Amino acid sequence: MSGASHPSIDTLLIHAGEPQPRIRGAVAMPIFQSSTFEFGGDVGYHDIRYIRLNNTPNHEALHAKLAALERTETSLVTSSGMAAISAALLTLLSPGDHFLAHRALYGGTHDLVTGELKRFGIEHSFVDTANPATWEAARRPNTKLFYCETLTNPLMEVGDLPAVSAFAKRHGLVSMIDNTFASPFNFRPAEHGFDLMLHSGTKYLNGHNDIVCGVVAGTRTHVDAIRKTLNHYGGSLDPHACFLLHRGLKTLAVRMRHQNESALTVARWLSQHPAVETVNHPFLPQHPHHARAKQLLAGCGGMLSVELRGGLPAARSFVERVQLAVHAPSLGGPETLVILPALSSHAGMQADERRRAGIADGLVRISIGLEDSNDVIADFKQALD
Repeated sequence: MSGASHPSIDTLLIHAGEPQPRIRGAVAMPIFQSSTFEFGGDVGYHDIRYIRLNNTPNHEALHAKLAALERTETSLVTSSGMAAISAALLTLLSPGDHFLAHRALYGGTHDLVTGELKRFGIEHSFVDTANPATWEAARRPNTKLFYCETLTNPLMEVGDLPAVSAFAKRHGLVSMIDNTFASPFNFRPAEHGFDLMLHSGTKYLNGHNDIVCGVVAGTRTHVDAIRKTLNHYGGSLDPHACFLLHRGLKTLAVRMRHQNESALTVARWLSQHPAVETVNHPFLPQHPHHARAKQLLAGCGGMLSVELRGGLPAARSFVERVQLAVHAPSLGGPETLVILPALSSHAGMQADERRRAGIADGLVRISIGLEDSNDVIADFKQALD
């Protein structure tokens, strides 16, 4: 990309990865709705241009843009966030291997770790990423990887992320982080020593609640190996979804600025409401990881969670009474969404597992959208009152 030597993320979102010269002069990236491409002297199976091999012009433009955003050597788009996570873990771990993971993972990742990977003979130990003193006791001679999340779902915890990458380097482990909640706008893990970044691109990267996709970004050696695994498992992203992700990325900065500010405004209001027991938002001073969040993150996106006085009945009443917000899963889109994690993202966990992870049955997860924060507050007020 020509121009400034160190362009801001706002500029990278618009211009990084765009084809040069532009394809037939098209300012917007065209959709290459072709599964098959003319043979061009390709030297191996994984070099053949074919949708399932994630190397069409739509894929390549995204790979360059996303690598520029995360400041990594390369990247890879996938058919879902779980396709990105599973392909990465199955590439880097083999039967008999062991890895460390944060104790409160996204529910789908938790199920993959405790179910599928265990079935493949891959062992794990859950650790608290906020407590580095406990990690060495969990490490084994066959430990190969350390997996964590920038902001945990749904409690919005912020672990000692620089210490995670340093511990991994010290012991020859691959450091892997799910950066979905923060996005590269709020946090770039590669700048803190992480080897691999993962995203559910369905969320903030696309930002419009209209596709499912995933991202892997990191060192070329690791990402190329993951791409070969993904090619065999078939988790490719179709061209139209590539186009929508490409288009959504261009507004990431303006969306994240609004959602960073709006979610914090709503969180402050909720923390003063008598019906609310606890608000989980790391930029609130009472959050246990507030100082670390302020040090590491430019913002926390649109996510927060609340525990209401009255437990599950109160939480059910709240999500049923909201009118502007939508009672629905997922996050990161223009609409404010509310959901009970115990009945959605973490329903696959046993009740005692959820309790150990601090996820109460009456916890409400909130994804603040692009509405005016005053209107969201008015809606929450009528639902709570």
